Amino acid sequence: MPLPFLTADRAFDTADDVALPHDDRDRWRRPYRPGPWRVGAAALLLLLASFVLFAAVIIAATATPASAGTVFAIALVGVVCALRLLRMGVWVSARGLRHVGFVSTRTTAWDEVLSVRTVQQPVRWLGLPRTVQGQALILARRARSAESLALLTSHNADFLGRDQLAFDRAADTVEAWAAEYRRT
Repeated sequence: MPLPFLTADRAFDTADDVALPHDDRDRWRRPYRPGPWRVGAAALLLLLASFVLFAAVIIAATATPASAGTVFAIALVGVVCALRLLRMGVWVSARGLRHVGFVSTRTTAWDEVLSVRTVQQPVRWLGLPRTVQGQALILARRARSAESLALLTSHNADFLGRDQLAFDRAADTVEAWAAEYRRT
């Protein structure tokens, strides 16, 4: 079963001279690959869910169906959490920019975007309260001009442990999408 949310479009990796390599502009796409921290955490969560599923099968054979159903539901929650963890990030299309979090998703139409820019500032390390000096891709919206949202950071689960070029390429791609669609 193909999992299209796991990989970014190959065109983003191969086309250096084209700012917006895409075929279908209306399709939501992530302009970068998920990072090693995000993929590793999801893999560990799926491994744990497989053990819980195995336990559910053993419980179903030896105990009551209600207890097996409870353990199966716990395993299903683990699988859903791992898939949601892999889906997190920034997605772009001709309709706008989508920031997918673990629990919530914010979609901003391009006509609501005031600016998308990269700034040097203290950023959270892996989303934890600890901050380090890094770069962040900031979205400023027209509706809430005082509120700016950090879309990507150089120390989040997608870019920690990767070279700075990966963050720069992802930020430049999102900025290019914003520059193209805010004009029209």
